[in-house]
Amino acid sequence: MKLELTTPVSALTRVGKTTAGRLKRLDIQTVNDLIFYYPTRWQDLSLISEIGRLQPTDLATVKGKIQLIESRRSHFRKTNLTEALIADKSGSIKVIWFNQPYLSKYLLPGDEVYLSGKVDFDRYNLQFVNPVYEKSSRDTTHTARIVPIYSLTSSITQKQLRFLIKTALSLMPAINEYLPKQIIKENQLMDLSLALKQIHFPSDNNRLHEAITRLKFDELFLFQLQIISQKAELNALNAEPIAFNEIKTKEFVDNLPFKLTNDQRKVAWQIISDLGKKHPMNRLLEGEVGSGKTVVAAMAIYNTVLSAKQCALIAPTEILAGQHYQSVKNLLKNTGFKIGLFSRSQRLLEDKKATKAEMLKNINSGKIDIVIGTHALIQEDVIFKDLGLVIVDEQHRFGVKQRQALRLKSGNKLTMPHLLSMTATPIPRTLALTLYGDLDLSLIRELPKERKKVITKIVEPNKRTAAYDFIAQQIKTGRQAFVICPLIDPSDKLNVKAVTDEYEKLKRDIFPEYKISLLHGKLRGEDKEKIMSDFSAGKTDILVATSVIEVGVDIPNASVMLIEGAERFGLAQLYQFRGRVGRSVYQSYCFLFAQTQTQKTKDRLQALASAKDGFELAEFDLKFRGPGEIYGTAQSGFPEFKIAQLTDANLISLAQKSAQKIIEQSPDLLLFPELKERVKKIIIQTHLE
Repeated sequence: MKLELTTPVSALTRVGKTTAGRLKRLDIQTVNDLIFYYPTRWQDLSLISEIGRLQPTDLATVKGKIQLIESRRSHFRKTNLTEALIADKSGSIKVIWFNQPYLSKYLLPGDEVYLSGKVDFDRYNLQFVNPVYEKSSRDTTHTARIVPIYSLTSSITQKQLRFLIKTALSLMPAINEYLPKQIIKENQLMDLSLALKQIHFPSDNNRLHEAITRLKFDELFLFQLQIISQKAELNALNAEPIAFNEIKTKEFVDNLPFKLTNDQRKVAWQIISDLGKKHPMNRLLEGEVGSGKTVVAAMAIYNTVLSAKQCALIAPTEILAGQHYQSVKNLLKNTGFKIGLFSRSQRLLEDKKATKAEMLKNINSGKIDIVIGTHALIQEDVIFKDLGLVIVDEQHRFGVKQRQALRLKSGNKLTMPHLLSMTATPIPRTLALTLYGDLDLSLIRELPKERKKVITKIVEPNKRTAAYDFIAQQIKTGRQAFVICPLIDPSDKLNVKAVTDEYEKLKRDIFPEYKISLLHGKLRGEDKEKIMSDFSAGKTDILVATSVIEVGVDIPNASVMLIEGAERFGLAQLYQFRGRVGRSVYQSYCFLFAQTQTQKTKDRLQALASAKDGFELAEFDLKFRGPGEIYGTAQSGFPEFKIAQLTDANLISLAQKSAQKIIEQSPDLLLFPELKERVKKIIIQTHLE
């Protein structure tokens, strides 16, 4: 039978309707899907051991002849037993298989076989229990080689999947080599067809490494190719240049109640320079928690409005949008600019409540210079008169579709607004190169000089009372505290702190003399705003909250962050929580309480306590957990690689350089037809998903 890459797996031998349905759960529907279904790991069973040298618990492969074999019914266990004796020149070993009575008809005395498995020890002798077996006369698939291990679904076995993949590979049609020869040569890459065979059934460890390198490179290269193409397309679009008003900007900076850091000055100039160009700025401003990104953004906003353009600042939550509204209003209070707040439940125009219709009318007429809000600004019928700058906070993959949507919302259809993304979640350079290749990167690593490093402690259960006493002392000196819990309602199954229970306990038993408030995501928008306003004004001593306060909340007077169930949060989240304190001249503290005391938990929390900065912590978290859990694979544009990893720093760099070369030689890829066809297929698959 001649196979095509599009041949359904149901056409293969031993695949019926039921098996095809099970394979579909693994996203395997065609021969192409089978070939590109990579192993998750490999087991080296290539070393053949002498039976006489086996030791208990060894994972071993042996080659020998079957001396005896028979199947019988075990009345004690009510199961079928197949027992055999296999021998080589060095000795013999007993073999037992459960519920495989057909083996005594397939394996016969005198047959030479390979067996692979863990060596067990009954009370008298060594034995194999349920080892993998193959006759030595055949090209081995499951034993005596480096064996692929795949991710499975119910009722699909490793043997079954290996058989099907080997069948597909043996009948595999010629897969077109789509990488240009110069790229293969420069990066010393294995041929694609050979790499696909070696990834599944490697000849040796060296060939396996070469295959892994080639297929990782492919994924990273194709992704970078798309990113660089997107950047080129964006650079080809027009934008209204925003003039740099040097005199007024200098006055603005001189009137600030603090001195800008060197990093703030540097990135502010990068942004202002970009705004002056005729193609849209597309920049990511990345900085430590509390490093002063908002004032840099305010300088960009200031120059944009001075050029008679409107600005939109988008935040992921209503709390953060409200916080930005207050911050920007304070920074630009003497400018005469009109500032509005627009979200699903909050609409303010110059601090006065407004109807949705009033807000839409004022935005459309240009009477509002700066609109701060949530994604409601994109999703609802908001039309700007002339939108010059969009700032997006804490949205790591604000993608092309959203940029296009904002372009349509501007009265000027001939130009694209400039875009500044901001994040306080430090991103390792390897990840930034991969995910944000279409964005120019600005970094603020320097904190204001008056800021002190937050002292972070992992608190043992028997020190809880001392931690509470310390919080009480801080409150007596005029400071405030946060208490963070993982859940809203109690959960016996998870055995983690619920914010409602913790709030009641602290209010009733621990701090009855202090004012305590409760904040979580299920509260109404107005209630959240009131609670945060009271805490900000110092009317509340302790705020008990869920992760709703993860980003953006700025309470300079708060000096203690206590986190319950700290192991339930990722390091990036814990870093953000800790960043809610230490935002002024006061020495601040972060106490971590964990309900599990495993070494893994201790290592992760200790990394938070000892990391020099957020960038070092992010590198640790990337290696420890992987990018999906940190940044969320559901985010638009995030690459879901099959084999590449975002810790492959060298390969990412090589792939990016190679992709750049190809785009420079042929922006439309017409010089590389096979590569163009491959990219086209990926785009179609992505859009179908």
